[in-house]
Amino acid sequence: MAISSLELENFTAFRRLNLELAPRLNVFIGTNGTGKTHLLKVAYAACAITTEQRPFAEKLERIFLPSHRRIGRMVRRQAGRSHARVTVRRPGSQISVTFSNLSQAARGAAETGTSGWLACKIPAAFIPVKEMLANAPGFRSLYALREIHFEEVYADILDRAYLNVPRKPSDPARRKLLATLQEQMDGRVVVDDETFFLHNKQGNLEFTLLSEGYRKLGLLWLLIQNGALVPGSALFWDEPEANMNPTSTGPLMEVLLELSRLEVQVFLATHDYSVLKELELRARPEDAARYHGLYRDGASGDILCESHPRPFDIVHSAISGAMSSLYDRELERAALSARQHP
Repeated sequence: MAISSLELENFTAFRRLNLELAPRLNVFIGTNGTGKTHLLKVAYAACAITTEQRPFAEKLERIFLPSHRRIGRMVRRQAGRSHARVTVRRPGSQISVTFSNLSQAARGAAETGTSGWLACKIPAAFIPVKEMLANAPGFRSLYALREIHFEEVYADILDRAYLNVPRKPSDPARRKLLATLQEQMDGRVVVDDETFFLHNKQGNLEFTLLSEGYRKLGLLWLLIQNGALVPGSALFWDEPEANMNPTSTGPLMEVLLELSRLEVQVFLATHDYSVLKELELRARPEDAARYHGLYRDGASGDILCESHPRPFDIVHSAISGAMSSLYDRELERAALSARQHP
């Protein structure tokens, strides 16, 4: 069941934000420091606890990893004592957690709606900017036994990647997605003794020998092939364009749109114009995608958001602004050249 809204109050960089989400595809854009990744992490944490059966506050603490694991450090910085509140909703239920800037451990946070929220599972996968498959051997056992300074999204995504293939064969729609990804990375992924390889005509190539773009395509291939992304699940991807060959952007966006049509709720955070343009060109009216532009208000300094069904209808868009600036400068240079060389 899809996440329908996020409400944040005094949480990290946000003073107050109430965000309505689309059931299929949500894309977050904005300059650095406007909280795109934070929104992905909050929604992912709410989904992840439904399968892990853990407190919301504990998952937030392990994903955001504040200093000394003090959950109170996630309260927006301001003078005096203050409280943060995070609420995530889906049709029929919601979960909320409240804690103060003096709170130490996650167990001291106040949670409401937990039992109803945990009653319905939302399988989820979070793909971080940093690729992890090349560093996978031994990482999960180390993470389980030792306190190491890694946000839990890294351990979580390896758990999803190592899932065994379901007994039931993939349906035609998923086989088509797998074929598209295989064409882009020229092979398929195999696992041997916790090590990931790209298998193609040259044999098995270790992921450490591959470009990071291939590794990310391979990770998405694994999540589709092993059934981690099923109807009713959610995929969160922070900067899918990072280290990706531009020629792969279009096919990758088509795969993500097709996943959303297969009832996987997809969340993306991006800085890339081509990602937005490929999504706009490939989307169908029934996709009902929603683009969320985060920006800092000039007067108050608060982070605000405007949402639209089309990416380039967003007024406060750093991506559109940067592209317009490049275009204007190109016109100015062409005009100058024409004057100098009539």
